[in-house]
Amino acid sequence: MPRLVTLAAAQLGPIQKAEGREVAVGRMVRLMEFAHRRGAEVVVFPELALTTFFPRWYHEDLAAADHWYETAMPSPATAPLFEAARKYGIAFHLGYAEKTPEGRRFNTAILVHPSGEIVLKYRKVHLPGHAEYDPRRRVQHLEKRYFEVGDLGFPVVRAPVGAQEANVGLMICNDRRWPEAWRVMGLQQVEIVMRGYNTPSLNMENRGFEAHHLRVFHSHLSVQAGAYQNACFAVATAKAGTEDGHELFGHSVIVNPQGEIMAQATSWDDELIVADCDLDMCALGRSTIFDFACHRRPEAYRRITEQTGSVAPPVWRPGGVRAAEQEALFARVIRTAGVRLG
Repeated sequence: MPRLVTLAAAQLGPIQKAEGREVAVGRMVRLMEFAHRRGAEVVVFPELALTTFFPRWYHEDLAAADHWYETAMPSPATAPLFEAARKYGIAFHLGYAEKTPEGRRFNTAILVHPSGEIVLKYRKVHLPGHAEYDPRRRVQHLEKRYFEVGDLGFPVVRAPVGAQEANVGLMICNDRRWPEAWRVMGLQQVEIVMRGYNTPSLNMENRGFEAHHLRVFHSHLSVQAGAYQNACFAVATAKAGTEDGHELFGHSVIVNPQGEIMAQATSWDDELIVADCDLDMCALGRSTIFDFACHRRPEAYRRITEQTGSVAPPVWRPGGVRAAEQEALFARVIRTAGVRLG
């Protein structure tokens, strides 16, 4: 029998800076009720779903931004979400700003079981933007100021999702653009990747024009490629609309292991999209094109983990021995790794 799971992406329209958490939570509870009516078994909410995207604003003193963070989960403000999960028997994914008891700050996401237990926590690894005020930018993007790089890696857990058990992983926003994040979870046989995002319709670095339509295209391209190349479903849920005068592009999607979009949001407001997903679809890619055990060659990928910034390649000149040098170097790598060729 197929391993069917009904997944829902609960896109949120804008949350204005002046609005309290109770406004956002009330809207999210309403979306959970809609999800229950439509048979969803898990609901994925966006990144930083409880507040406006506060890294737009610069505070010299980090303590001035403390009111944007959650110090406990659940909290009195978020308790209605946990109550709705128990009432409707629905799991949910929530993105929020976390401040730990030690005072560390992270951009965090959790997966919550219908019982209210936290199944999985992830802290964003690929932080975009900058740490100091940048006068060149039309809008600041200060994630590197307000958050530390996540310290939990990219964990995957096998957990109940509705009537099925599924291998679930989490990522947040910019992580989708980094294939390494998908592959680390793919190597753990991930079947469902849940991800929230708050992505502006315009590139705010002001270093050249990026066409409006390409912002959405690049987002979808990253998710579709990640799902296809790691044989998994992906739920990518946005904040959308004009938030404090700044446009977020929305376009939440649910994608299957063939890289196809199964459902897509069409508004810039609160919107629920739902898809029935057969987790057995993950088996085809995992056992053929992306049979990692048969086809991966990690001995040839060392540069990926040993290097961060890009470097220029050597220059070829007539009469050079570059090809021979490259072949000899690769052979040494192979021998060091204990791999036999042929």
